[in-house]
Amino acid sequence: MSMPAIIVLVLGTIVAMEGVAWASHRYIMHGFGWAWHRDHHEPHDKLLEKNDLFAIVGAAMSISMFALGSPMILGSAVWEPGTWIGFGILIYGIIYTLVHDGLVHQRYFRWVPRRGYAKRLVQAHKLHHATIGKEGGVSFGFVFARDPATLKAELKAQREAGIAVVREALAD
Repeated sequence: MSMPAIIVLVLGTIVAMEGVAWASHRYIMHGFGWAWHRDHHEPHDKLLEKNDLFAIVGAAMSISMFALGSPMILGSAVWEPGTWIGFGILIYGIIYTLVHDGLVHQRYFRWVPRRGYAKRLVQAHKLHHATIGKEGGVSFGFVFARDPATLKAELKAQREAGIAVVREALAD
């Protein structure tokens, strides 16, 4: 593969992974995978959460793609784009870890952004955590954050429609 093709494939994979993450968060983590994800939405003082098991799923996706692109594993049946897709998934996982676990939940470092896109990311994810339980909710993405005012309006509409139970601090 040419270097421009590799760069486009890696960047495209990173962007596509936000869509995969959104859909996984919305339909798996807040669906049949709630047993793993629930503790992420509840207060606790543990270092690890069951929710961290989803990182292993992401790592398995990346490793699988690396394997498809490895001539040492597949020999002549190798699929070279697999290496670069696996690399894109890996890069997305690093970004996710820094943004979601680090910046938003402050598991690895303490910094509260006062302005800009980092503040918007934190606000959007805090609004995601404003609901009690797996029903309803907003902002299922991890890197691309919508306007917090729009998200608040959606939460209000969900609460009024009986779709979501919103924590007291945000119920107004």
